[in-house]
Amino acid sequence: MDNLQNPEDCTVELGYLSDDDYDDDDEDLTQQGFTCHCCYQVLVDPTTLNCGHNFCRHCLALWRQTSRKNECPECRQIWKGFPKINVAFRDLVEMRFRTDVERRRQTIMADPAIVQALLTFQLLEHEVHRRAPPPVQWRPWLGTGSFFSGVLIALTTVAVVFLVYHWSSGESKVELLARKPLGLWKVEEVAMWMENLGSWASPYRDTFLKEQVNGRLLNVLSEQDLLKPPYSVENELHRRAVLKEVQRVQELGFKRPQTLWEYKAVNGGKSLFLLIAMSDSPRFAILYIYLFDYYDSFLPFIHISCPSPTKSSEDDLPFRNLQETPDWKQWAEFLVKYSLLPYQLLADFAWDWLDVHYWTVRIVLWSALLLTLREAQLLRNLWGRADITSVLRMVFNHLLATVFIWLFQRLFWPLTPQFVCNCIFYWTLYFYPIINTFTLIQLIYPHILRGL
Repeated sequence: MDNLQNPEDCTVELGYLSDDDYDDDDEDLTQQGFTCHCCYQVLVDPTTLNCGHNFCRHCLALWRQTSRKNECPECRQIWKGFPKINVAFRDLVEMRFRTDVERRRQTIMADPAIVQALLTFQLLEHEVHRRAPPPVQWRPWLGTGSFFSGVLIALTTVAVVFLVYHWSSGESKVELLARKPLGLWKVEEVAMWMENLGSWASPYRDTFLKEQVNGRLLNVLSEQDLLKPPYSVENELHRRAVLKEVQRVQELGFKRPQTLWEYKAVNGGKSLFLLIAMSDSPRFAILYIYLFDYYDSFLPFIHISCPSPTKSSEDDLPFRNLQETPDWKQWAEFLVKYSLLPYQLLADFAWDWLDVHYWTVRIVLWSALLLTLREAQLLRNLWGRADITSVLRMVFNHLLATVFIWLFQRLFWPLTPQFVCNCIFYWTLYFYPIINTFTLIQLIYPHILRGL
């Protein structure tokens, strides 16, 4: 008990000094705890590392810019995550040394080299946060943890398998119709062909089916035959359009694929390649079909997505010749969309088939919107970077993904069971947009919470 000091002495030892107790030596001693170990001046925006050392924010930015290392300038310990400003410590320093901090801030903001270093440091922070995995948190629509993700994947996998099994029976008919000569078409195949012409031909489909019109009979029908009962096609443009489509089939010797399912049945590997490549790297995929599949894929794509307002058929019929050379207005519209909004081309192409693939077209349109927003987010992250390597790395990754998908189509597609290939196709077509939807919700949900 005799060794206990006076309570007032204890207060002095612990540093609880009153304003009257400060002298010059005490002030210098107290200031040491508020000094940056890089510039040895009062801390400005003190940033605390994992090791516990504090540095000015701009000093740490200059150190990172020159050393290219994520380590403490004093003890060389690697920091994890990204260092943050110690807000409580900053308020304490500014309250204790307000004049010195304000003077130093003015000096810092007047130095362009320091300002550039701080900007680069801030961009590096955004990049680290973008690459970091999102924290597991409760969401009203997703549940908690990875359990819901596993259930979602299991349910979608079962749904894909069911759809493939359900549609596999009708796919052989579509494939035969697309490859079979007109003279061998059956009555049901003629009705299917009429249905695929568009909504304008739907009223005549039942009539052709009732009259048992097969390929041989369709081959000899004239415009007068269509005008008379039992067909009674009173619209002149419709009669001429039907005969024009019949003439096309006669010239080719087979039916050119006109719908998604027919194209998939005739070009299995190519359809999967285009589906995945268009979702991931649309510019490279479009360039590929321009270089290597100009007549069969590129010309129909540009005529449907960028139709010419001046061109029309010689008979002014409501259909287009998809094998004509595009005019300069089509090329101008195509190049603008190709450079700035490649997914808009997909949306325009899909919209043309709305009357044939109603729900599929709507899913493709929604997917195109999501992919456009994803690309805008990537460009926003790259905006203002002085470093071009990030852009080149992104372009290289897209090119690498396109080449990998092309190799899969060429090498592994013939060896893969058709059922497995169909599962991959329908998963990418229908459920990949659902995954992108949840990803977009996770991105905008924090911003909504901040607004509330």
